[in-house]
Amino acid sequence: MKDYIEERTLEIAKYILSEGATVRQAAGIFGVSKSTVHKDVTERLPKINPLIAAMVKDVLERNKAERHIRGGEATKLKYKAMSE
Repeated sequence: MKDYIEERTLEIAKYILSEGATVRQAAGIFGVSKSTVHKDVTERLPKINPLIAAMVKDVLERNKAERHIRGGEATKLKYKAMSE
């Protein structure tokens, strides 16, 4: 694995852990695709640092479980803005 990929993977992992960020948020911050972020944290990170990989996996699973709530809030705000 090239050094810059390894560095990016670790930086993305640190960001996700510190901010509780979603894959989409991390992709926007680091200027890469959601697919790249997902591959970094699910395939590359376990080879680099299994402990951090497990912690990131927990955050991403929590985000996945909560995404229906975030989607509902976005829709609520959208229709509230339209009615004003």
